[in-house]
Amino acid sequence: MRVARFSLEGNVGFGVLDTDQDRDEPVLDVVRGHPFGGVERSGRHIPLKAVRLLPPVLPNKVVAVGRNYAEHARELGNEVPETPVIFLKPSTSVVGPDDPVPYPSFSREVHHEAELAVVIGRMCREVPPSRAAEVILGYTCANDITARDIQRSEEQWTRAKGFDGSCPLGPWVETEITPERAADLAIMCTVNGEQRQLGRTDEMVRGIPELIAHITEAMTLLPGDVILTGTPAGVGPLEIGDEVAVTIEGIGTLTNKVVKRD
Repeated sequence: MRVARFSLEGNVGFGVLDTDQDRDEPVLDVVRGHPFGGVERSGRHIPLKAVRLLPPVLPNKVVAVGRNYAEHARELGNEVPETPVIFLKPSTSVVGPDDPVPYPSFSREVHHEAELAVVIGRMCREVPPSRAAEVILGYTCANDITARDIQRSEEQWTRAKGFDGSCPLGPWVETEITPERAADLAIMCTVNGEQRQLGRTDEMVRGIPELIAHITEAMTLLPGDVILTGTPAGVGPLEIGDEVAVTIEGIGTLTNKVVKRD
């Protein structure tokens, strides 16, 4: 089930994507309330093309994992860390599908990082790996856009990773991917149609259950919080005017355009 968050005529809601082949075009079956704690369909259908897709969730926090793919760590001259490298991206960094990504004025080297994002479905803490699946609502595409020059020059990654628009999410949350399937999905990034990154989630140094356990030892996760699980090798520069797309097998494609910051 693909759960999208959308805006229509000033109203915001959730809907389940319906691509029944008997229909001429995809529609959203509007959800009563929100998808946390169960999805209740209303039976009211809206054409997908009639709405604006928003970030599929509004996370209280985005918890990201650095250097979780060995080849990516090596391409930047780093070793795989002995313990997961965890950092936070603020809620103000989150944008949705087709939203513009403003190029930060303080950077001259901004990179794309295609990532599988885990969406948390209920409040949780101290989750053992064996129970990680119980707290997952689903998965979506993410782009951990990074000011690489700032990341190199500052010990903390807050500015490099947390600027406005640096966390595109979408286009929806896929709820029917099992943890076993999530552990082996193709992930790709293109810039202006040219492939930049291509990997699989089975290349992660640490899998999703281990990451959830590690993170929830330290902090409580809330419904709608997002975990970014790391990026495969092939990261590279973005320029103003570029169209960057993240595609993950079984989920969909998240596309954004880089623009000059106002």
